Amino acid sequence: MTQLPGEPETDGAAVAIVTGGSRGIGAEIVRRLARAGLHVLLVYGSDDREAAATAERCTTETARVVPFRCDIAAPGAPEAVFDRADRLGTPVVLVNNAGVTGRISALAESDPEGIRRAIDVDLTVTIMLCREAMIRWTGGAEDRARSIVNVSSVAAKTGAPGEYVWYAAAKAGVNALTTGLAVEAAPHGIRVNAVNPGTTDTTIHARAGRSDRAAVVGARSPMGRPAQPDEIAAAVEWLVGSDASYVNGATLDVTGGTR
Repeated sequence: MTQLPGEPETDGAAVAIVTGGSRGIGAEIVRRLARAGLHVLLVYGSDDREAAATAERCTTETARVVPFRCDIAAPGAPEAVFDRADRLGTPVVLVNNAGVTGRISALAESDPEGIRRAIDVDLTVTIMLCREAMIRWTGGAEDRARSIVNVSSVAAKTGAPGEYVWYAAAKAGVNALTTGLAVEAAPHGIRVNAVNPGTTDTTIHARAGRSDRAAVVGARSPMGRPAQPDEIAAAVEWLVGSDASYVNGATLDVTGGTR
């Protein structure tokens, strides 16, 4: 990864916040950003052992990875996340990666509480963390390049019929948020972009009730396989780096050609 514009190459105080950072795509994002020299606040929800293992694996000689357990949908969570990141250094990157689908089903057979939780985590939390970033990153005297990347989904385009149309709707909202906020944020030196992953080989499918889903759906993609988490993380790493310094308001498809 190239350095953030305006950040010295040895500036160890620069911090990235990564939600859902203990496993899957999030863990690979944490690994890449730490390898690039950013300290990382790894925000996770429940599995202490998994988070600690990811933090230990991703910490380098120049970058600390600090796990922070937090229900990001709880009141006050955005403030708590940024307060903890401030103790680690100066937050310059926010990656909204946390996501849940709920159980796979047709809408008429779905669980209302599962729908509410998915929309809270996938859309409302992303909005509120972006809001907290804007509060803290605008209006001050300091002019530093900063970047927000929202991890969305190809479901925002396909609609995910028969699986989780509510998740698709939430992710479509994330893409709309990205488009609008990028215009608001740009005058403050903040870039806002999104990544639309295609079907990726992570445990999210098993948690939705279909452990074989990645292999089955991936086999139908133009490339004949699902994505690997690091292939999505690579796009996130590029978007926060200086090689993407004029990329703002983009939604980057990393789908293997699925549309």
